[in-house]
Amino acid sequence: MHIGIFAKTFAGTSPFQVLQAVKQAGFEAAQYNMACSGLASMPDEILPHVISDIRHASRESDIALPALSATYNMTHPDLSMRKRGRESFAAMAAQAHAMGSNLLTVCSGSMDAQDQWRHHPLNDSSGAWAAMMDEFNALIAIADRHDILIGVEPELANVVSSAKKARCLVESLGSDRIRIVLDPANLAEGTAPSDRRNIIAEAINLLADRIVMAHAKDRNADGSFATAGKGVIDFPHFLRELEAAGFNGSLVTHGLADAEAAEVATFLKAVMS
Repeated sequence: MHIGIFAKTFAGTSPFQVLQAVKQAGFEAAQYNMACSGLASMPDEILPHVISDIRHASRESDIALPALSATYNMTHPDLSMRKRGRESFAAMAAQAHAMGSNLLTVCSGSMDAQDQWRHHPLNDSSGAWAAMMDEFNALIAIADRHDILIGVEPELANVVSSAKKARCLVESLGSDRIRIVLDPANLAEGTAPSDRRNIIAEAINLLADRIVMAHAKDRNADGSFATAGKGVIDFPHFLRELEAAGFNGSLVTHGLADAEAAEVATFLKAVMS
């Protein structure tokens, strides 16, 4: 298991500058965001020199790129907005292998038109699920064309809001392209302290065959998100359960300031030792 961080944690529009900062903070991998190359996070086009700069930066800094961030609102109520996101996903998928990755992470979305990470009452409706499924099927066709994987993270405010819904998504789509990004902090909101370990263990057991990446953020006792190691998540237990399930991918932290990165790297290495 390797430890990584969202590349966008560090300021800069040069991939070498950003990935050097990742290395200096003590990480081995980065979930790359195209903003680190001076583009939109979901660009319309990726030119050859951008691709070569990313590959060179990854090689020279010795930082692996296990995933590219390709999040857009897959359940946006405006079809044109979904189409725009899908086209950007396709542009990234076409160049993913050339940039050094075979996994694009996505957001199952929200019916909230302004914020894909904000809950909307219609997220639990059959219409939202159907719209999201249509979008996933379109992405699977793109993934088949370019031989890449699609990583979806159960997020409390999204349509895929739980481990059970993530399992339902996997079974309903029936495609090996669909994988899961699992973050324990997304499973712990509103749960009693005595229940957290069981909830996390059950989620890993339910999704074990599809977990391709783990995320590491934390929660405070009041439910707000926290930097990994500063909240209530039992990370030793989380990692033990992942190992027992056969997981050997990257553990990627996010939701932290760049000044906290080295401390979090030290914490995660200690937990894994």
